[in-house]
Amino acid sequence: MKVIVTGRNLVITDAIREQVEKKLSKFDKFFNSDVEAHATFSTQKNKHIVEVTIPLKNGAFFRAESRTEDMYGSIDEAIDKISRQMKKHKTKIEKRFHDSDSIRFEAIPESTETTPDSSIVKTKRFGIKPMMPEEAVLQMDLLGHDFFVFLNGETDDVNVVYRRKDGDFGLIEPYL
Repeated sequence: MKVIVTGRNLVITDAIREQVEKKLSKFDKFFNSDVEAHATFSTQKNKHIVEVTIPLKNGAFFRAESRTEDMYGSIDEAIDKISRQMKKHKTKIEKRFHDSDSIRFEAIPESTETTPDSSIVKTKRFGIKPMMPEEAVLQMDLLGHDFFVFLNGETDDVNVVYRRKDGDFGLIEPYL
C-alpha cells in the first residue's frame, strides 16, 4: 500500500511520516499494492487532528478522523478506528464488492462486536413553515438540537441545517 502524507498548515516531520507509514503498513495484508492511503495532519487550537482515508477502486473507502492532545495518539486512534470499520463491515463489503481487485477479504478478521438493533423506536411528526437558513439556525439553537429540518423560503425545498464538529453550521440541500 502506498501512503500519501499531507500537512495542512503544518510541517510533517520525518518521525511523524515514519510513524504513520509504520502503523498503516499493518493493513498491507488487507489491500493490494496499488491502493493508496491518504493521511492528513492538521492542528486546531490545542488539538492534533489526523484524518486517514483509504479509497478503493470501486468507489468505497475507509475513513477515520481523530482529535487528541498528542499527534502520535491521534495516529493510533485513527488507525484503530479504520481497523474496527474493516472488521465490522467485512461481510457487507464482501457481498457488495465481491469482485473487487483492491481488497483481500480473507485477511480481515471477523468482528466480535454486536451491532445494535436498528429499529425505529420513535416517530415525530411536525409541520414545517417556509424560512430562511439563518432563521432555521436560530430555531435550532432555541430548541437545543444539533440539526433542524425546514422548508427553504427561497427554493421551496426541504433543507436541513446542522451543527458541525468545529462549531460552525452546515446546510444540506437535497435534490432529485
